[in-house]
Amino acid sequence: MTRVESNNSTTVVPGSDSGSGTPVEVVMVTGLSGAGRGTAARVLEDLGWYVTDNLPPELIGRMVELGSSADPPILRLAIVMDVRSRFFTGDLSAVTEQLRARGVPTRILFLEASDDVLIRRFGFARRRHPLQNDSAEGTLSAGIAAERVRLAGVKAAADVVIDTTELSIHQLHRKLEEVYGGGTPAALQLTVQSFGFKYGVPLDADMVLDVRFLPNPHWVPELRQHSGQETVVSDYVLSRPGADDYLRTCDHLIELTTQGYRQEGKRYMTVAVGCTGGRHRSVAIAEALGKITGSRIDAGADGPVDAVRVLHRDLGRE
Repeated sequence: MTRVESNNSTTVVPGSDSGSGTPVEVVMVTGLSGAGRGTAARVLEDLGWYVTDNLPPELIGRMVELGSSADPPILRLAIVMDVRSRFFTGDLSAVTEQLRARGVPTRILFLEASDDVLIRRFGFARRRHPLQNDSAEGTLSAGIAAERVRLAGVKAAADVVIDTTELSIHQLHRKLEEVYGGGTPAALQLTVQSFGFKYGVPLDADMVLDVRFLPNPHWVPELRQHSGQETVVSDYVLSRPGADDYLRTCDHLIELTTQGYRQEGKRYMTVAVGCTGGRHRSVAIAEALGKITGSRIDAGADGPVDAVRVLHRDLGRE
């Protein structure tokens, strides 16, 4: 179940005159333990929200003020709270209404799931429920039941309620992106990194390309002291038989993969391009792949990648 309530009021920064200051939007993220608050926090962070955990209620207004005056300003603030927070000793709706009365658009996101799914998730995580010891039975089921009772009023006041019982992490990501993404998918950043196999494959690589099949400029005396960032080496590498076909094939593969990554809610992809020492061939190919992707972004092409950077891990290591 998802309920969405729009707020079209004019945003005024607390403590400023009407119409002045930088607009700040607030979403309170709460719900049952094990229902996906942590995942929601990571998704909102990927969507550009500034996420803070269990902020004391008396500091929320101050945080909004600080966010509006920061450089750059914090325009979207997500506050994650669980049942252990002192926030639940008072009236959540009263705090949100105070913010709204001061011109701050404020929404409450509540995450829930069925008891059997919550029990299974706690079993996987091998951790205790925060209210488990508060019940006479001391069982996980009793802790979940107590939390449902304590959060009943919070759920009733929520603007958006999402049941994660049947949702995968990627499905939850897409649902949150629809509600809090501002109408546009979050950016995907592509990193193309050259490296030398003699120093080991980068541990964070999502895709590894091996260009050691290309002739090595190291064995060309006039090229040995240069790198793949220089035109003389780049022209040599890219003009070798098979280089152009390989480059276009890799570009197509990267585009297909990044499309899938974006659909699955992933926001980063690292492509590692390796040669023997990470100085000539891998550097030239990495630079070429970065330029191809960058040219599409600069041209405003509708593709899965919004930003690309090129790194050379082992260049200059020898």
